[in-house]
Amino acid sequence: MKMTKNPISKLIVLSSLVLCSYSGMVLAQQSTPPVMCPGYKQGPSNIPSERVGKKIQKAFEAYNNDQIKEALDILYEIDTSDAFDRAFTDKFIGQLLAVQEGQAKKALQYLRNSVKDKQLTDADHASILRLVADLSLQDQQFQNAIDGYKKWMEFTCKEDPEVYLRIANAYYELKQWDNIIAPADKAIALYDKPNKNPYVMKLQAYFERKMWPQTIAVAEELVRVFPDDPQWWSQLGMFYAQVEDYKKALAMLEVAYNNGFLKKESEIRVLSQLYASNDIPYKAASIMEKHMKEGLLKRDEKNLASLANAWHSAKEIKKAANYYGQAAALSNDPDYLRRQGTLLLSAEQYKDAVATLEKALEANKDAKEAGRLHMAIMEANFYQGNFKEAYKHVKLAMNDSATARSAKSWEPYIKEKARNRGIKI
Repeated sequence: MKMTKNPISKLIVLSSLVLCSYSGMVLAQQSTPPVMCPGYKQGPSNIPSERVGKKIQKAFEAYNNDQIKEALDILYEIDTSDAFDRAFTDKFIGQLLAVQEGQAKKALQYLRNSVKDKQLTDADHASILRLVADLSLQDQQFQNAIDGYKKWMEFTCKEDPEVYLRIANAYYELKQWDNIIAPADKAIALYDKPNKNPYVMKLQAYFERKMWPQTIAVAEELVRVFPDDPQWWSQLGMFYAQVEDYKKALAMLEVAYNNGFLKKESEIRVLSQLYASNDIPYKAASIMEKHMKEGLLKRDEKNLASLANAWHSAKEIKKAANYYGQAAALSNDPDYLRRQGTLLLSAEQYKDAVATLEKALEANKDAKEAGRLHMAIMEANFYQGNFKEAYKHVKLAMNDSATARSAKSWEPYIKEKARNRGIKI
């Protein structure tokens, strides 16, 4: 059978198979007690009976020659009513099955049977209790895994950060978010070298329940403990933004950006938005423009319009008009044309303003916008000295209730200017 590469297999204790040096194993157990409970005294060791032992030895030799199927066939043949022999044989079978792909359920049957009546040595009993929990987790029997790890801790009185991490992981898979925190905290406290996994589980447990202060506190700890991991800097910035603490959000993402941690389009867009929210529009626009030119930001309608808006806020009128024009070219949205035309008017590029605003008027389907467009076209023509065209559009603007009053005030002024120039309108 194909052997699995699952790391669970590394946890299997095969000391029980070394029959030829069993006494050495007993000494090893004595030097490292399998149970740490107060007042614990290690019980006597046992070995299989002679008849069963011979078959166990034969199976072990087959296992050493990578003949797993043959070893299992030998073990399956063992028929014994002796409680220890049965438990020992089932343990051996379960361990061999545990490292084979797709055999977790079958392995669990044998392993659970081997520890059912506490026939094995304390070391073997402890190791199999933990292996049963590990295999249950691998087989997605999450509640059984949690129960199994608790049994192991109750029997051994030991605390292991990996065990607490796996309990937290099982609760994570069960989406029992409130139960994740305690074992995750235990794991964090017990690890000699910081492990990010329990922090991540805590983060998710709080995030799923929208407990933002706690989520942020864990994210801050992740940044402090794992400062070289780009993910947590940007994540913390996003969490600050979630609670509308935009100054902290910007500070965090700015540090991440300056350290080269922001690699995603979404991250650059959020950073730009934060500059805008903190009244730094030039930075907002510059960053967007830089990464659009480099290709990280898509040159699509949405991004072009956002960039145009940022340059507009930064008072860079010509740049804003240019990008609104590019957005309009991709979308044929008359509103982008109207904005471009209005900005060209502000930049005193009257000829281009007229051309753009007339395109906007032609594409416009919203009657409410017509008056504003006629007024803008009127102004662009007026400042070019095209009083006839200006007059035509001011009259049209008078038909719109939203612009009628303003248009009426312009009408006599246009007439006067035209009369002074000797132009009949």
